[in-house]
Amino acid sequence: MKTARAALWAVLGIVVVLALVAGGVALWAGYNKSPLPIEDRCTATAGDHTTTIDPEQARNAAIIAGMSIKRGLVPRAASIALATAYQESGIRNLDYGHADSLGLFQQRPSKGWGTQEQIMDPWYSTRSFYREMVKVSGWQTKDINDVAQAVQRSAYPEAYRRHEQNARTLASSLTGETPASFTCVVAKPAVADPGGMDDFLVKTLGSENVTVSRKDDRLTVTAGSPIQAWAVAHLAIANTSAYGLSGVTLGPYSWAHSTSGLAEWVGNGPTDTASEVVLVFDGATPR
Repeated sequence: MKTARAALWAVLGIVVVLALVAGGVALWAGYNKSPLPIEDRCTATAGDHTTTIDPEQARNAAIIAGMSIKRGLVPRAASIALATAYQESGIRNLDYGHADSLGLFQQRPSKGWGTQEQIMDPWYSTRSFYREMVKVSGWQTKDINDVAQAVQRSAYPEAYRRHEQNARTLASSLTGETPASFTCVVAKPAVADPGGMDDFLVKTLGSENVTVSRKDDRLTVTAGSPIQAWAVAHLAIANTSAYGLSGVTLGPYSWAHSTSGLAEWVGNGPTDTASEVVLVFDGATPR
């Protein structure tokens, strides 16, 4: 009788574990679901791979990539951070998680990552991630999954590996390593807000890397290098939904937002000579 009861409890235990795993997979799949072709979306293309995310993810990815530039880190840092955020939150600033986990990287107040309010600030949580990442010996060359795990200490130590290709593609595009590679379509972007975009770019990239001037409906952003200029252009496009961006010009290249489909970059010529980006906001209120 005891043997039968023990066997029953063992079976029930397995069922519960499988249910929890299935629930976790379902949750992960839910917040990592790619937007449909008819939905607002953004794409990054590097080499022969294209990654599709929604505008919420794009804004968060822009913060993660931009903060790597602000800290003077190589693009690989953004790849590691993005792979981590893909796994932990689907690159979403979640106000819930396992136990007291929160935010883009599911950091825990009880483990010393900061207060709830601090962790829910994506700039703070990203800065905290990079601060711990650079303490990992050999992070510049070590396996991306292993570096992420060294920071996060997850119960699923191989989980970050599945996101490496998407993370690398986003990082290459958003850090400016791959020019003319990021675009978005937003059916109903916010009202034009050049001031908001100005604040975002300076906060994310740092005033030491970009200077911004405004005249009526446009911002002129001067970056420290052509690669950083492409980062500015792509980070701005990633925030089309939030600030109502309508167009970008960088040297001989231009991008014009369309509300009906993904606009392509147009132009030809060298991509590594211009460090000035012009951002246009139709209907912006002069200040």
